Amino acid sequence: MSEEILNYFIIFLYLIPVFAFISWRTRVHQRRERAHITELEENTKAGLMEPASLHPKINSALCIGCNTCAPACPEGNVLGIIGSRVELINPTHCIGHGACAIACPVGAITLVFGTEKRGVDIPTLNPNFETNIPGIFIAGELGGMGLIRNAVTQGNQAIENIAKKPGVGKGGKLLDVVIVGAGPAGFSATLGAHKLNLKYVTLEQETFGGTVSHYPRGKIVMTQPAILPIVGKVNFRETTKEALMEFWEKTRKQTDIKINTQEEMTAVEPIDGGFVVKTAKKEYRTKTVLLTIGRRGSPRKLDVPGEDQTKVVYRLIDPEQYRGQHVLVVGGGDSALEAALSIADEPGSTVTLSYRSGSFNRAKPKNRDKVDAAQQAKKLTVLYSSNVKNIKAKTVELEHEGKMLEIPNDIVIISAGGVIPMPMLKKMGIEVVTKHGTT
Repeated sequence: MSEEILNYFIIFLYLIPVFAFISWRTRVHQRRERAHITELEENTKAGLMEPASLHPKINSALCIGCNTCAPACPEGNVLGIIGSRVELINPTHCIGHGACAIACPVGAITLVFGTEKRGVDIPTLNPNFETNIPGIFIAGELGGMGLIRNAVTQGNQAIENIAKKPGVGKGGKLLDVVIVGAGPAGFSATLGAHKLNLKYVTLEQETFGGTVSHYPRGKIVMTQPAILPIVGKVNFRETTKEALMEFWEKTRKQTDIKINTQEEMTAVEPIDGGFVVKTAKKEYRTKTVLLTIGRRGSPRKLDVPGEDQTKVVYRLIDPEQYRGQHVLVVGGGDSALEAALSIADEPGSTVTLSYRSGSFNRAKPKNRDKVDAAQQAKKLTVLYSSNVKNIKAKTVELEHEGKMLEIPNDIVIISAGGVIPMPMLKKMGIEVVTKHGTT
């Protein structure tokens, strides 16, 4: 064998594993792409294409199909490669982590609120979280950031920006900041204000923890590692509401931060040099205001006859109290599904879950699967495409698929989300815009 032929043979031997690897990668890509196409078609058919929160929007002209974004998503299976570009194949799985946008090397992903079909009302904010009213800032759920980690981060960032305002931290008769709300964003902001030695007051209309403190007993809280002022990095990933609140309470005592619970803010009015924040107990004069209130403080109501009865509530705390009762849960988000499932586990309870749409497109897949299993096991009844028409003393009337239905009822739990406190924001002069797939 000549030396030239031998060299060709050696090159061929080296190329065999290369070709084998390329062939294997091609088959894997084709198999994955077929799965993504199938998933996208099924979700489109099922009406599961409307994201529930902040979500990625992909610029196909910039996308290079490198697939660094999809694996970066903590929820998994939200994005997928179809052809040579990334697409949103499971929009309802997305809860706004934003890891995909960070991972994209070419800036092809933008995080947006709302879609063409479903608008989301968001206060107008500058990059430093200041509203159109100088001195009034917003962080957390009210600004569209419902994820605990994001709210914690925003609360701290907002306080850092407030500390840069002229006159803040320089003493005087006025407080540096009044923080309204003690949920994740307010808690983080309070720690930040304490760390920076600002003169602050934190007000909470209910209990410390805000919305989180009112989650149902045993609810799994999905979160990611976050950095809290003073405390440092917190490595919670998936824990119960009780464990998270226990950690927050421990931190509150160790840091000696002050939070005025059961003190609701009733008005914010401008004064020379700042604002006066009014409550039923006191007035606070301050240079700045940070609103970290949630949207659920104003629950969305059904506006039907009988809704003013005491048997109608807007949150579930302890499923055990509904043992042996006929319960109607209204809503299609995670809170509604989790409430129905937890009550259905109580002995003697009869649970009906009513939702106006034909699918639970706003809920996590895990909760949807649990509801399907509970329905098959006849532990609860699901009424898709239904609307409550009348709440009576012992029954509830619903319209279901064009027909009227009356079912026995002791308790109605309305888990239809919250509405942005528009009257309060308008009174302050804060601008609110409806986002239809924009930042």
